[in-house]
Amino acid sequence: MDVPLPHLDRPFDYLVPEALDADARPGVRVKVRFAGQLVDGWLLERAESSEHPKLAYLEKVVSPVPVLSPEVARLARAVADRYAGSLADVLRLAVPPRHARAEKAVTTDTPPTDEPAPGGTEPDGSPADGTEPDGSPADGTEPDGSPADGTATADGTAPGGVPSEAADAGARPGGRAEVDPRGWRDYPAGPALLRALTDGRPARAVWSALPGEDWADRYADAVAATVAGGRGAVVVVADARDLDRLDAALTAVLGAGRHVRLAAADGPARRYRAFLTARTGGVDVVIGTRAAMFAPVRRLGLVAIWDDGDDLHAEPRAPYPHARDVLLTRAQLGDIAAVVGGYARTAEAQLLVETGWAREVVADRAVVRARTPSMAPTGDDPQLARDPGAASARLPSLAWTTARDALRADLPVLVQVPRRGYVPSVACADCRAPARCPHCAGPLALPSAQGTPACRWCGRVAAAYACPECGGRRLRASVTGARRTAEELGRAFPGVPVRTSGREEVLATVPGGAGLVIATPGAEPVAEGGYGAVLLLDSWALLTRADLRAGEEALRRWMAAAALARPGTAGGRVVVVADGALAPVQALLRWDSAWFAARELAERRELGFPPAVRMASVTGAAEAVADLLAGARLPGDAEVLGPVPADEGRERMLVRVPRSRAAAMAEALHAAAGQRSARKAADPVRLQVDPLTLF
Repeated sequence: MDVPLPHLDRPFDYLVPEALDADARPGVRVKVRFAGQLVDGWLLERAESSEHPKLAYLEKVVSPVPVLSPEVARLARAVADRYAGSLADVLRLAVPPRHARAEKAVTTDTPPTDEPAPGGTEPDGSPADGTEPDGSPADGTEPDGSPADGTATADGTAPGGVPSEAADAGARPGGRAEVDPRGWRDYPAGPALLRALTDGRPARAVWSALPGEDWADRYADAVAATVAGGRGAVVVVADARDLDRLDAALTAVLGAGRHVRLAAADGPARRYRAFLTARTGGVDVVIGTRAAMFAPVRRLGLVAIWDDGDDLHAEPRAPYPHARDVLLTRAQLGDIAAVVGGYARTAEAQLLVETGWAREVVADRAVVRARTPSMAPTGDDPQLARDPGAASARLPSLAWTTARDALRADLPVLVQVPRRGYVPSVACADCRAPARCPHCAGPLALPSAQGTPACRWCGRVAAAYACPECGGRRLRASVTGARRTAEELGRAFPGVPVRTSGREEVLATVPGGAGLVIATPGAEPVAEGGYGAVLLLDSWALLTRADLRAGEEALRRWMAAAALARPGTAGGRVVVVADGALAPVQALLRWDSAWFAARELAERRELGFPPAVRMASVTGAAEAVADLLAGARLPGDAEVLGPVPADEGRERMLVRVPRSRAAAMAEALHAAAGQRSARKAADPVRLQVDPLTLF
């Protein structure tokens, strides 16, 4: 039933009246009477009998279209169990709301059929190879770096690295056309990955893309190889701009009408029409944002995600699943190929490699050096010797001369600024104390050069602001935003066109020729032929965040911007305003995110942070949090950390367990939440397993 109460998270039996017998098929939406009310529900299966002696009748079949496939139902149950959530909450994410007009437009002569999932699962739905989707063994042992038994690698080798040429030759059906590897030739394991996809083998790959790589074309090649093998594919990207780029690449490779896109931003009618097209077998390929992670593709052979470190992949609604983990769970349950790609590598992706669940697909160092732009930091000793002010300057002389030289060569320049707006944070000019709103204590910001300070939280104007520390009335910028940066660079380079790309307006591409592009992270447009220079400003704003993933996130954003530059041999240069001795800066200069991800994972393993362990966040009123944890039968080796202050007067407790005990922790927390909902506890508690933000 579509009831978000943990203690009702189980199937219920109802009688099917004869009048609804034809339409009451597994997967349809229904209405049932429960506790005197008419509630929505999903028909999961039909049975001849029930162990309950007295049953109510099914009230209504909302639509005869079985929108919930058995494969997605199994996946939803697994996701709910992994995140200590309810099946009803996951199904709301998996199946979009019904749109009657769109449903009527998508008509087929035959109803949807549900073929059994490919091999690789036991009769009870558990993985046959005994591993979890993240690579950790399901038998309770710690990941030791040895590959899971029977896991196929991306380059066609056996788990121990021994080539399996005979198996590779015999697996490919005769007469099947192979996809031209094209750009995948730059990666030694790339062509073998495409062959494995064509053959229908469950290859699992963590792909580190080269600078300047057209990742959408590479994913289109992988999807085309999967389709050539008679299987379907699901590809998830972070935002609409990436989705448009992948959409165009797939249309060029597969042709029009061979795939659909699923995104909540497309509107309810278009989204539901695309969902039904996939559900009825009209297409074999679905692409989209995180809304597509549950897409009902028959004969699914590949799941892929691009830039899995982007926080847009994390669902903000209960039970807060991450698209990467949903796709990996799907690959594990169905013995399906999986590709996790990006310019940078997350610690979670590194764990897949180190445990042997996936094989890394990377280029040789010689190719990396040939494709990488020339990179330089501004905070190392040689630069400080030439420019002593570089340590404190926002735009050191090296960055300024790099931009000037690129503009003189008639090449565009990209400037990445972490903060949007004009001056998003101000401080007292006399004592440097941060300027706060006198009403709500929120940060004050300046909307323009002549604008009046206003609170970023409540919106109140602070025209007569006086510093509570020293009484000063003058303000100075403590953080400079993208619009102020564009204004300053416009004065520094008169006559040069200046464009901005950010939350208010995202540019997809910029024309060739000299010009300045000021962009916030994630909104960098693609330049024709690549940028002549990329300047990465205000690195401290990314590196000093109170976040476990601060270094990883900074490197991800830097590499995404640097990847848009020309190669060094073609005049491309990247300047990062940071100390070159910092680990994220070193990883950028060498274009070696795998090294940094391995370092991050080792440190988190030593300190006991995800993904080396599993953590759950329990947030709510202090009494409610204590009540839930008191009723939870946590594993004996669970550690309870906290409390720490959260938002709006609430507090947060963290529960930490080894990865092998993650299922037991989730089950205990879900059961405790069910006990509270059964006795109608007043104060809500928010449960999150492996939240992106811990502090």
